[in-house]
Amino acid sequence: MNTNDAKEYLARREIPQLFESLLNGLMCSKPEDPVEYLESCLQKVKELGGCDKVKWDTFVSQEKKTLPPLNGGQSRRSFLRNVMPENSNFPYRRYDRLPPIHQFSIESDTDLSETAELIEEYEVFDPTRPRPKIILVIGGPGSGKGTQSLKIAERYGFQYISVGELLRKKIHSTSSNRKWSLIAKIITTGELAPQETTITEIKQKLMQIPDEEGIVIDGFPRDVAQALSFEDQICTPDLVVFLACANQRLKERLLKRAEQQGRPDDNLKATQRRLMNFKQNAAPLVKYFQEKGLIMTFDADRDEDEVFYDISMAVDSKLFPNKEAAAGSGDLDPSVLSDTGENVDTGSDYEDQGDDQLNIFGEDTVGGSMEDLRKCKIIFMIGGPGSGKGTQCGKLVEKYGFTHLSTGELLRNELSSGSERSKVIRDTMARGALAPAGIVLELLMEAMRANLGSTKGFLIDDYPREVKQGEEFGRRIRDPHLVISLDCSADTMTDRLRRRSQGSPRTDDSTTITKRLETYYRASIPVMAYYETKTQLRKINAEGAPEEVFLQLCTAIDSIF
Repeated sequence: MNTNDAKEYLARREIPQLFESLLNGLMCSKPEDPVEYLESCLQKVKELGGCDKVKWDTFVSQEKKTLPPLNGGQSRRSFLRNVMPENSNFPYRRYDRLPPIHQFSIESDTDLSETAELIEEYEVFDPTRPRPKIILVIGGPGSGKGTQSLKIAERYGFQYISVGELLRKKIHSTSSNRKWSLIAKIITTGELAPQETTITEIKQKLMQIPDEEGIVIDGFPRDVAQALSFEDQICTPDLVVFLACANQRLKERLLKRAEQQGRPDDNLKATQRRLMNFKQNAAPLVKYFQEKGLIMTFDADRDEDEVFYDISMAVDSKLFPNKEAAAGSGDLDPSVLSDTGENVDTGSDYEDQGDDQLNIFGEDTVGGSMEDLRKCKIIFMIGGPGSGKGTQCGKLVEKYGFTHLSTGELLRNELSSGSERSKVIRDTMARGALAPAGIVLELLMEAMRANLGSTKGFLIDDYPREVKQGEEFGRRIRDPHLVISLDCSADTMTDRLRRRSQGSPRTDDSTTITKRLETYYRASIPVMAYYETKTQLRKINAEGAPEEVFLQLCTAIDSIF
């Protein structure tokens, strides 16, 4: 939005007269809680029918409505008529209300600043040198922006800038400056610092570090206007990292931080105001960056190391596609992606079709509510390759009306979708690691919520692969009602896998089968030990005929209904 559009908008919507009326009400009423008073005034504006119904004295109480007489009893208008000639250009004679406000800004109020600051147009980066890569990290207050920004800067050797810290240091160093004293009060109440001030501080900081290869900016922009101003005055960012986190988790983290750090803007009222501002501004801001193809969304409602792992894989893919990156955690073979051992194509080129969608508070937007999801029966099916999971899951779905979800199948479908997540999965697996735990959980949650209205429960096989996955599933959704382990000897599974591969285009040799079994045992033993103390764990003897195994499974499942 340019200056002319802003002026036109303010005049068309009668914003100046609304401000005039609100200020008159504040000065006359002098309320103890100005925020609560302004909220009641805005509610009255809605009841009246809009800004055009508001007059200068709408919020002046009756007992204070008549202002003291000027010049010995003369009315305001008669006083002006007496002291001003008829041909005067004094604007009061041409306006029933105050003229439109052409610019409303702390920067334009010289009374608030002992040094008149001008927002000058100048080049931040030397046009003769390569511009550093710019990563913006945004998210709600308490989403972990600072932590993840520092980790990104350390991993890639980039410079780290915290916009909030820039402003707080400026406030501390210029505490006697009237403008910065007012900005300090604005921040303490949970409102955004003035846009011009924030941009100026960022520009000055950037000009102090001209030789950096890359820069990570934490906590900016906070709304679309700031994003536009950043692009207009500085540059278009190379990547925007959005940390989506549940609203309740944000509140908990902010209150905990207030206890530990004592930041003035972490008080309860400011926290509520900051969360409200974030909720209002985040959705259009994310949409704006999505349309430009710059943003990547991450579920920040998890352990910070898991979040950073996903971010680093995405940054590698987005900014350093031809550079060998450090291997991620875990060294499991990609063949353990599914029980079937099918090969996964990790070399295909995928068209970038944008992010998977999380809403601004990190809750999935597909299907029913989380509360409905937690009420569903959830069963984990654990078993090695050749234990008969696929056969038994199909029979249980038919009998009980469950929805069968296989993490291997979900990952293969995601890989073929061409989404931003598919690139992260492909790059991770190409390095010999498991798909990121956060993405696997997201895929599960999306699939579960999409089937809520047509299922009696969920039968999930090949999950969790490790204890941390189970812990995260329990925290985000709930612990499963039942964990079933298909107990089968290595010899039996090896024999079944060999017979199954006969006549198949893919033949598993002894070495491959042994490796798959070792991988399964290494992952499943700690998982089963974890669930033995958490929930119902039922070991089913899977050595017998499929019909015998099925009867044992039905007995176990019937016990939870």
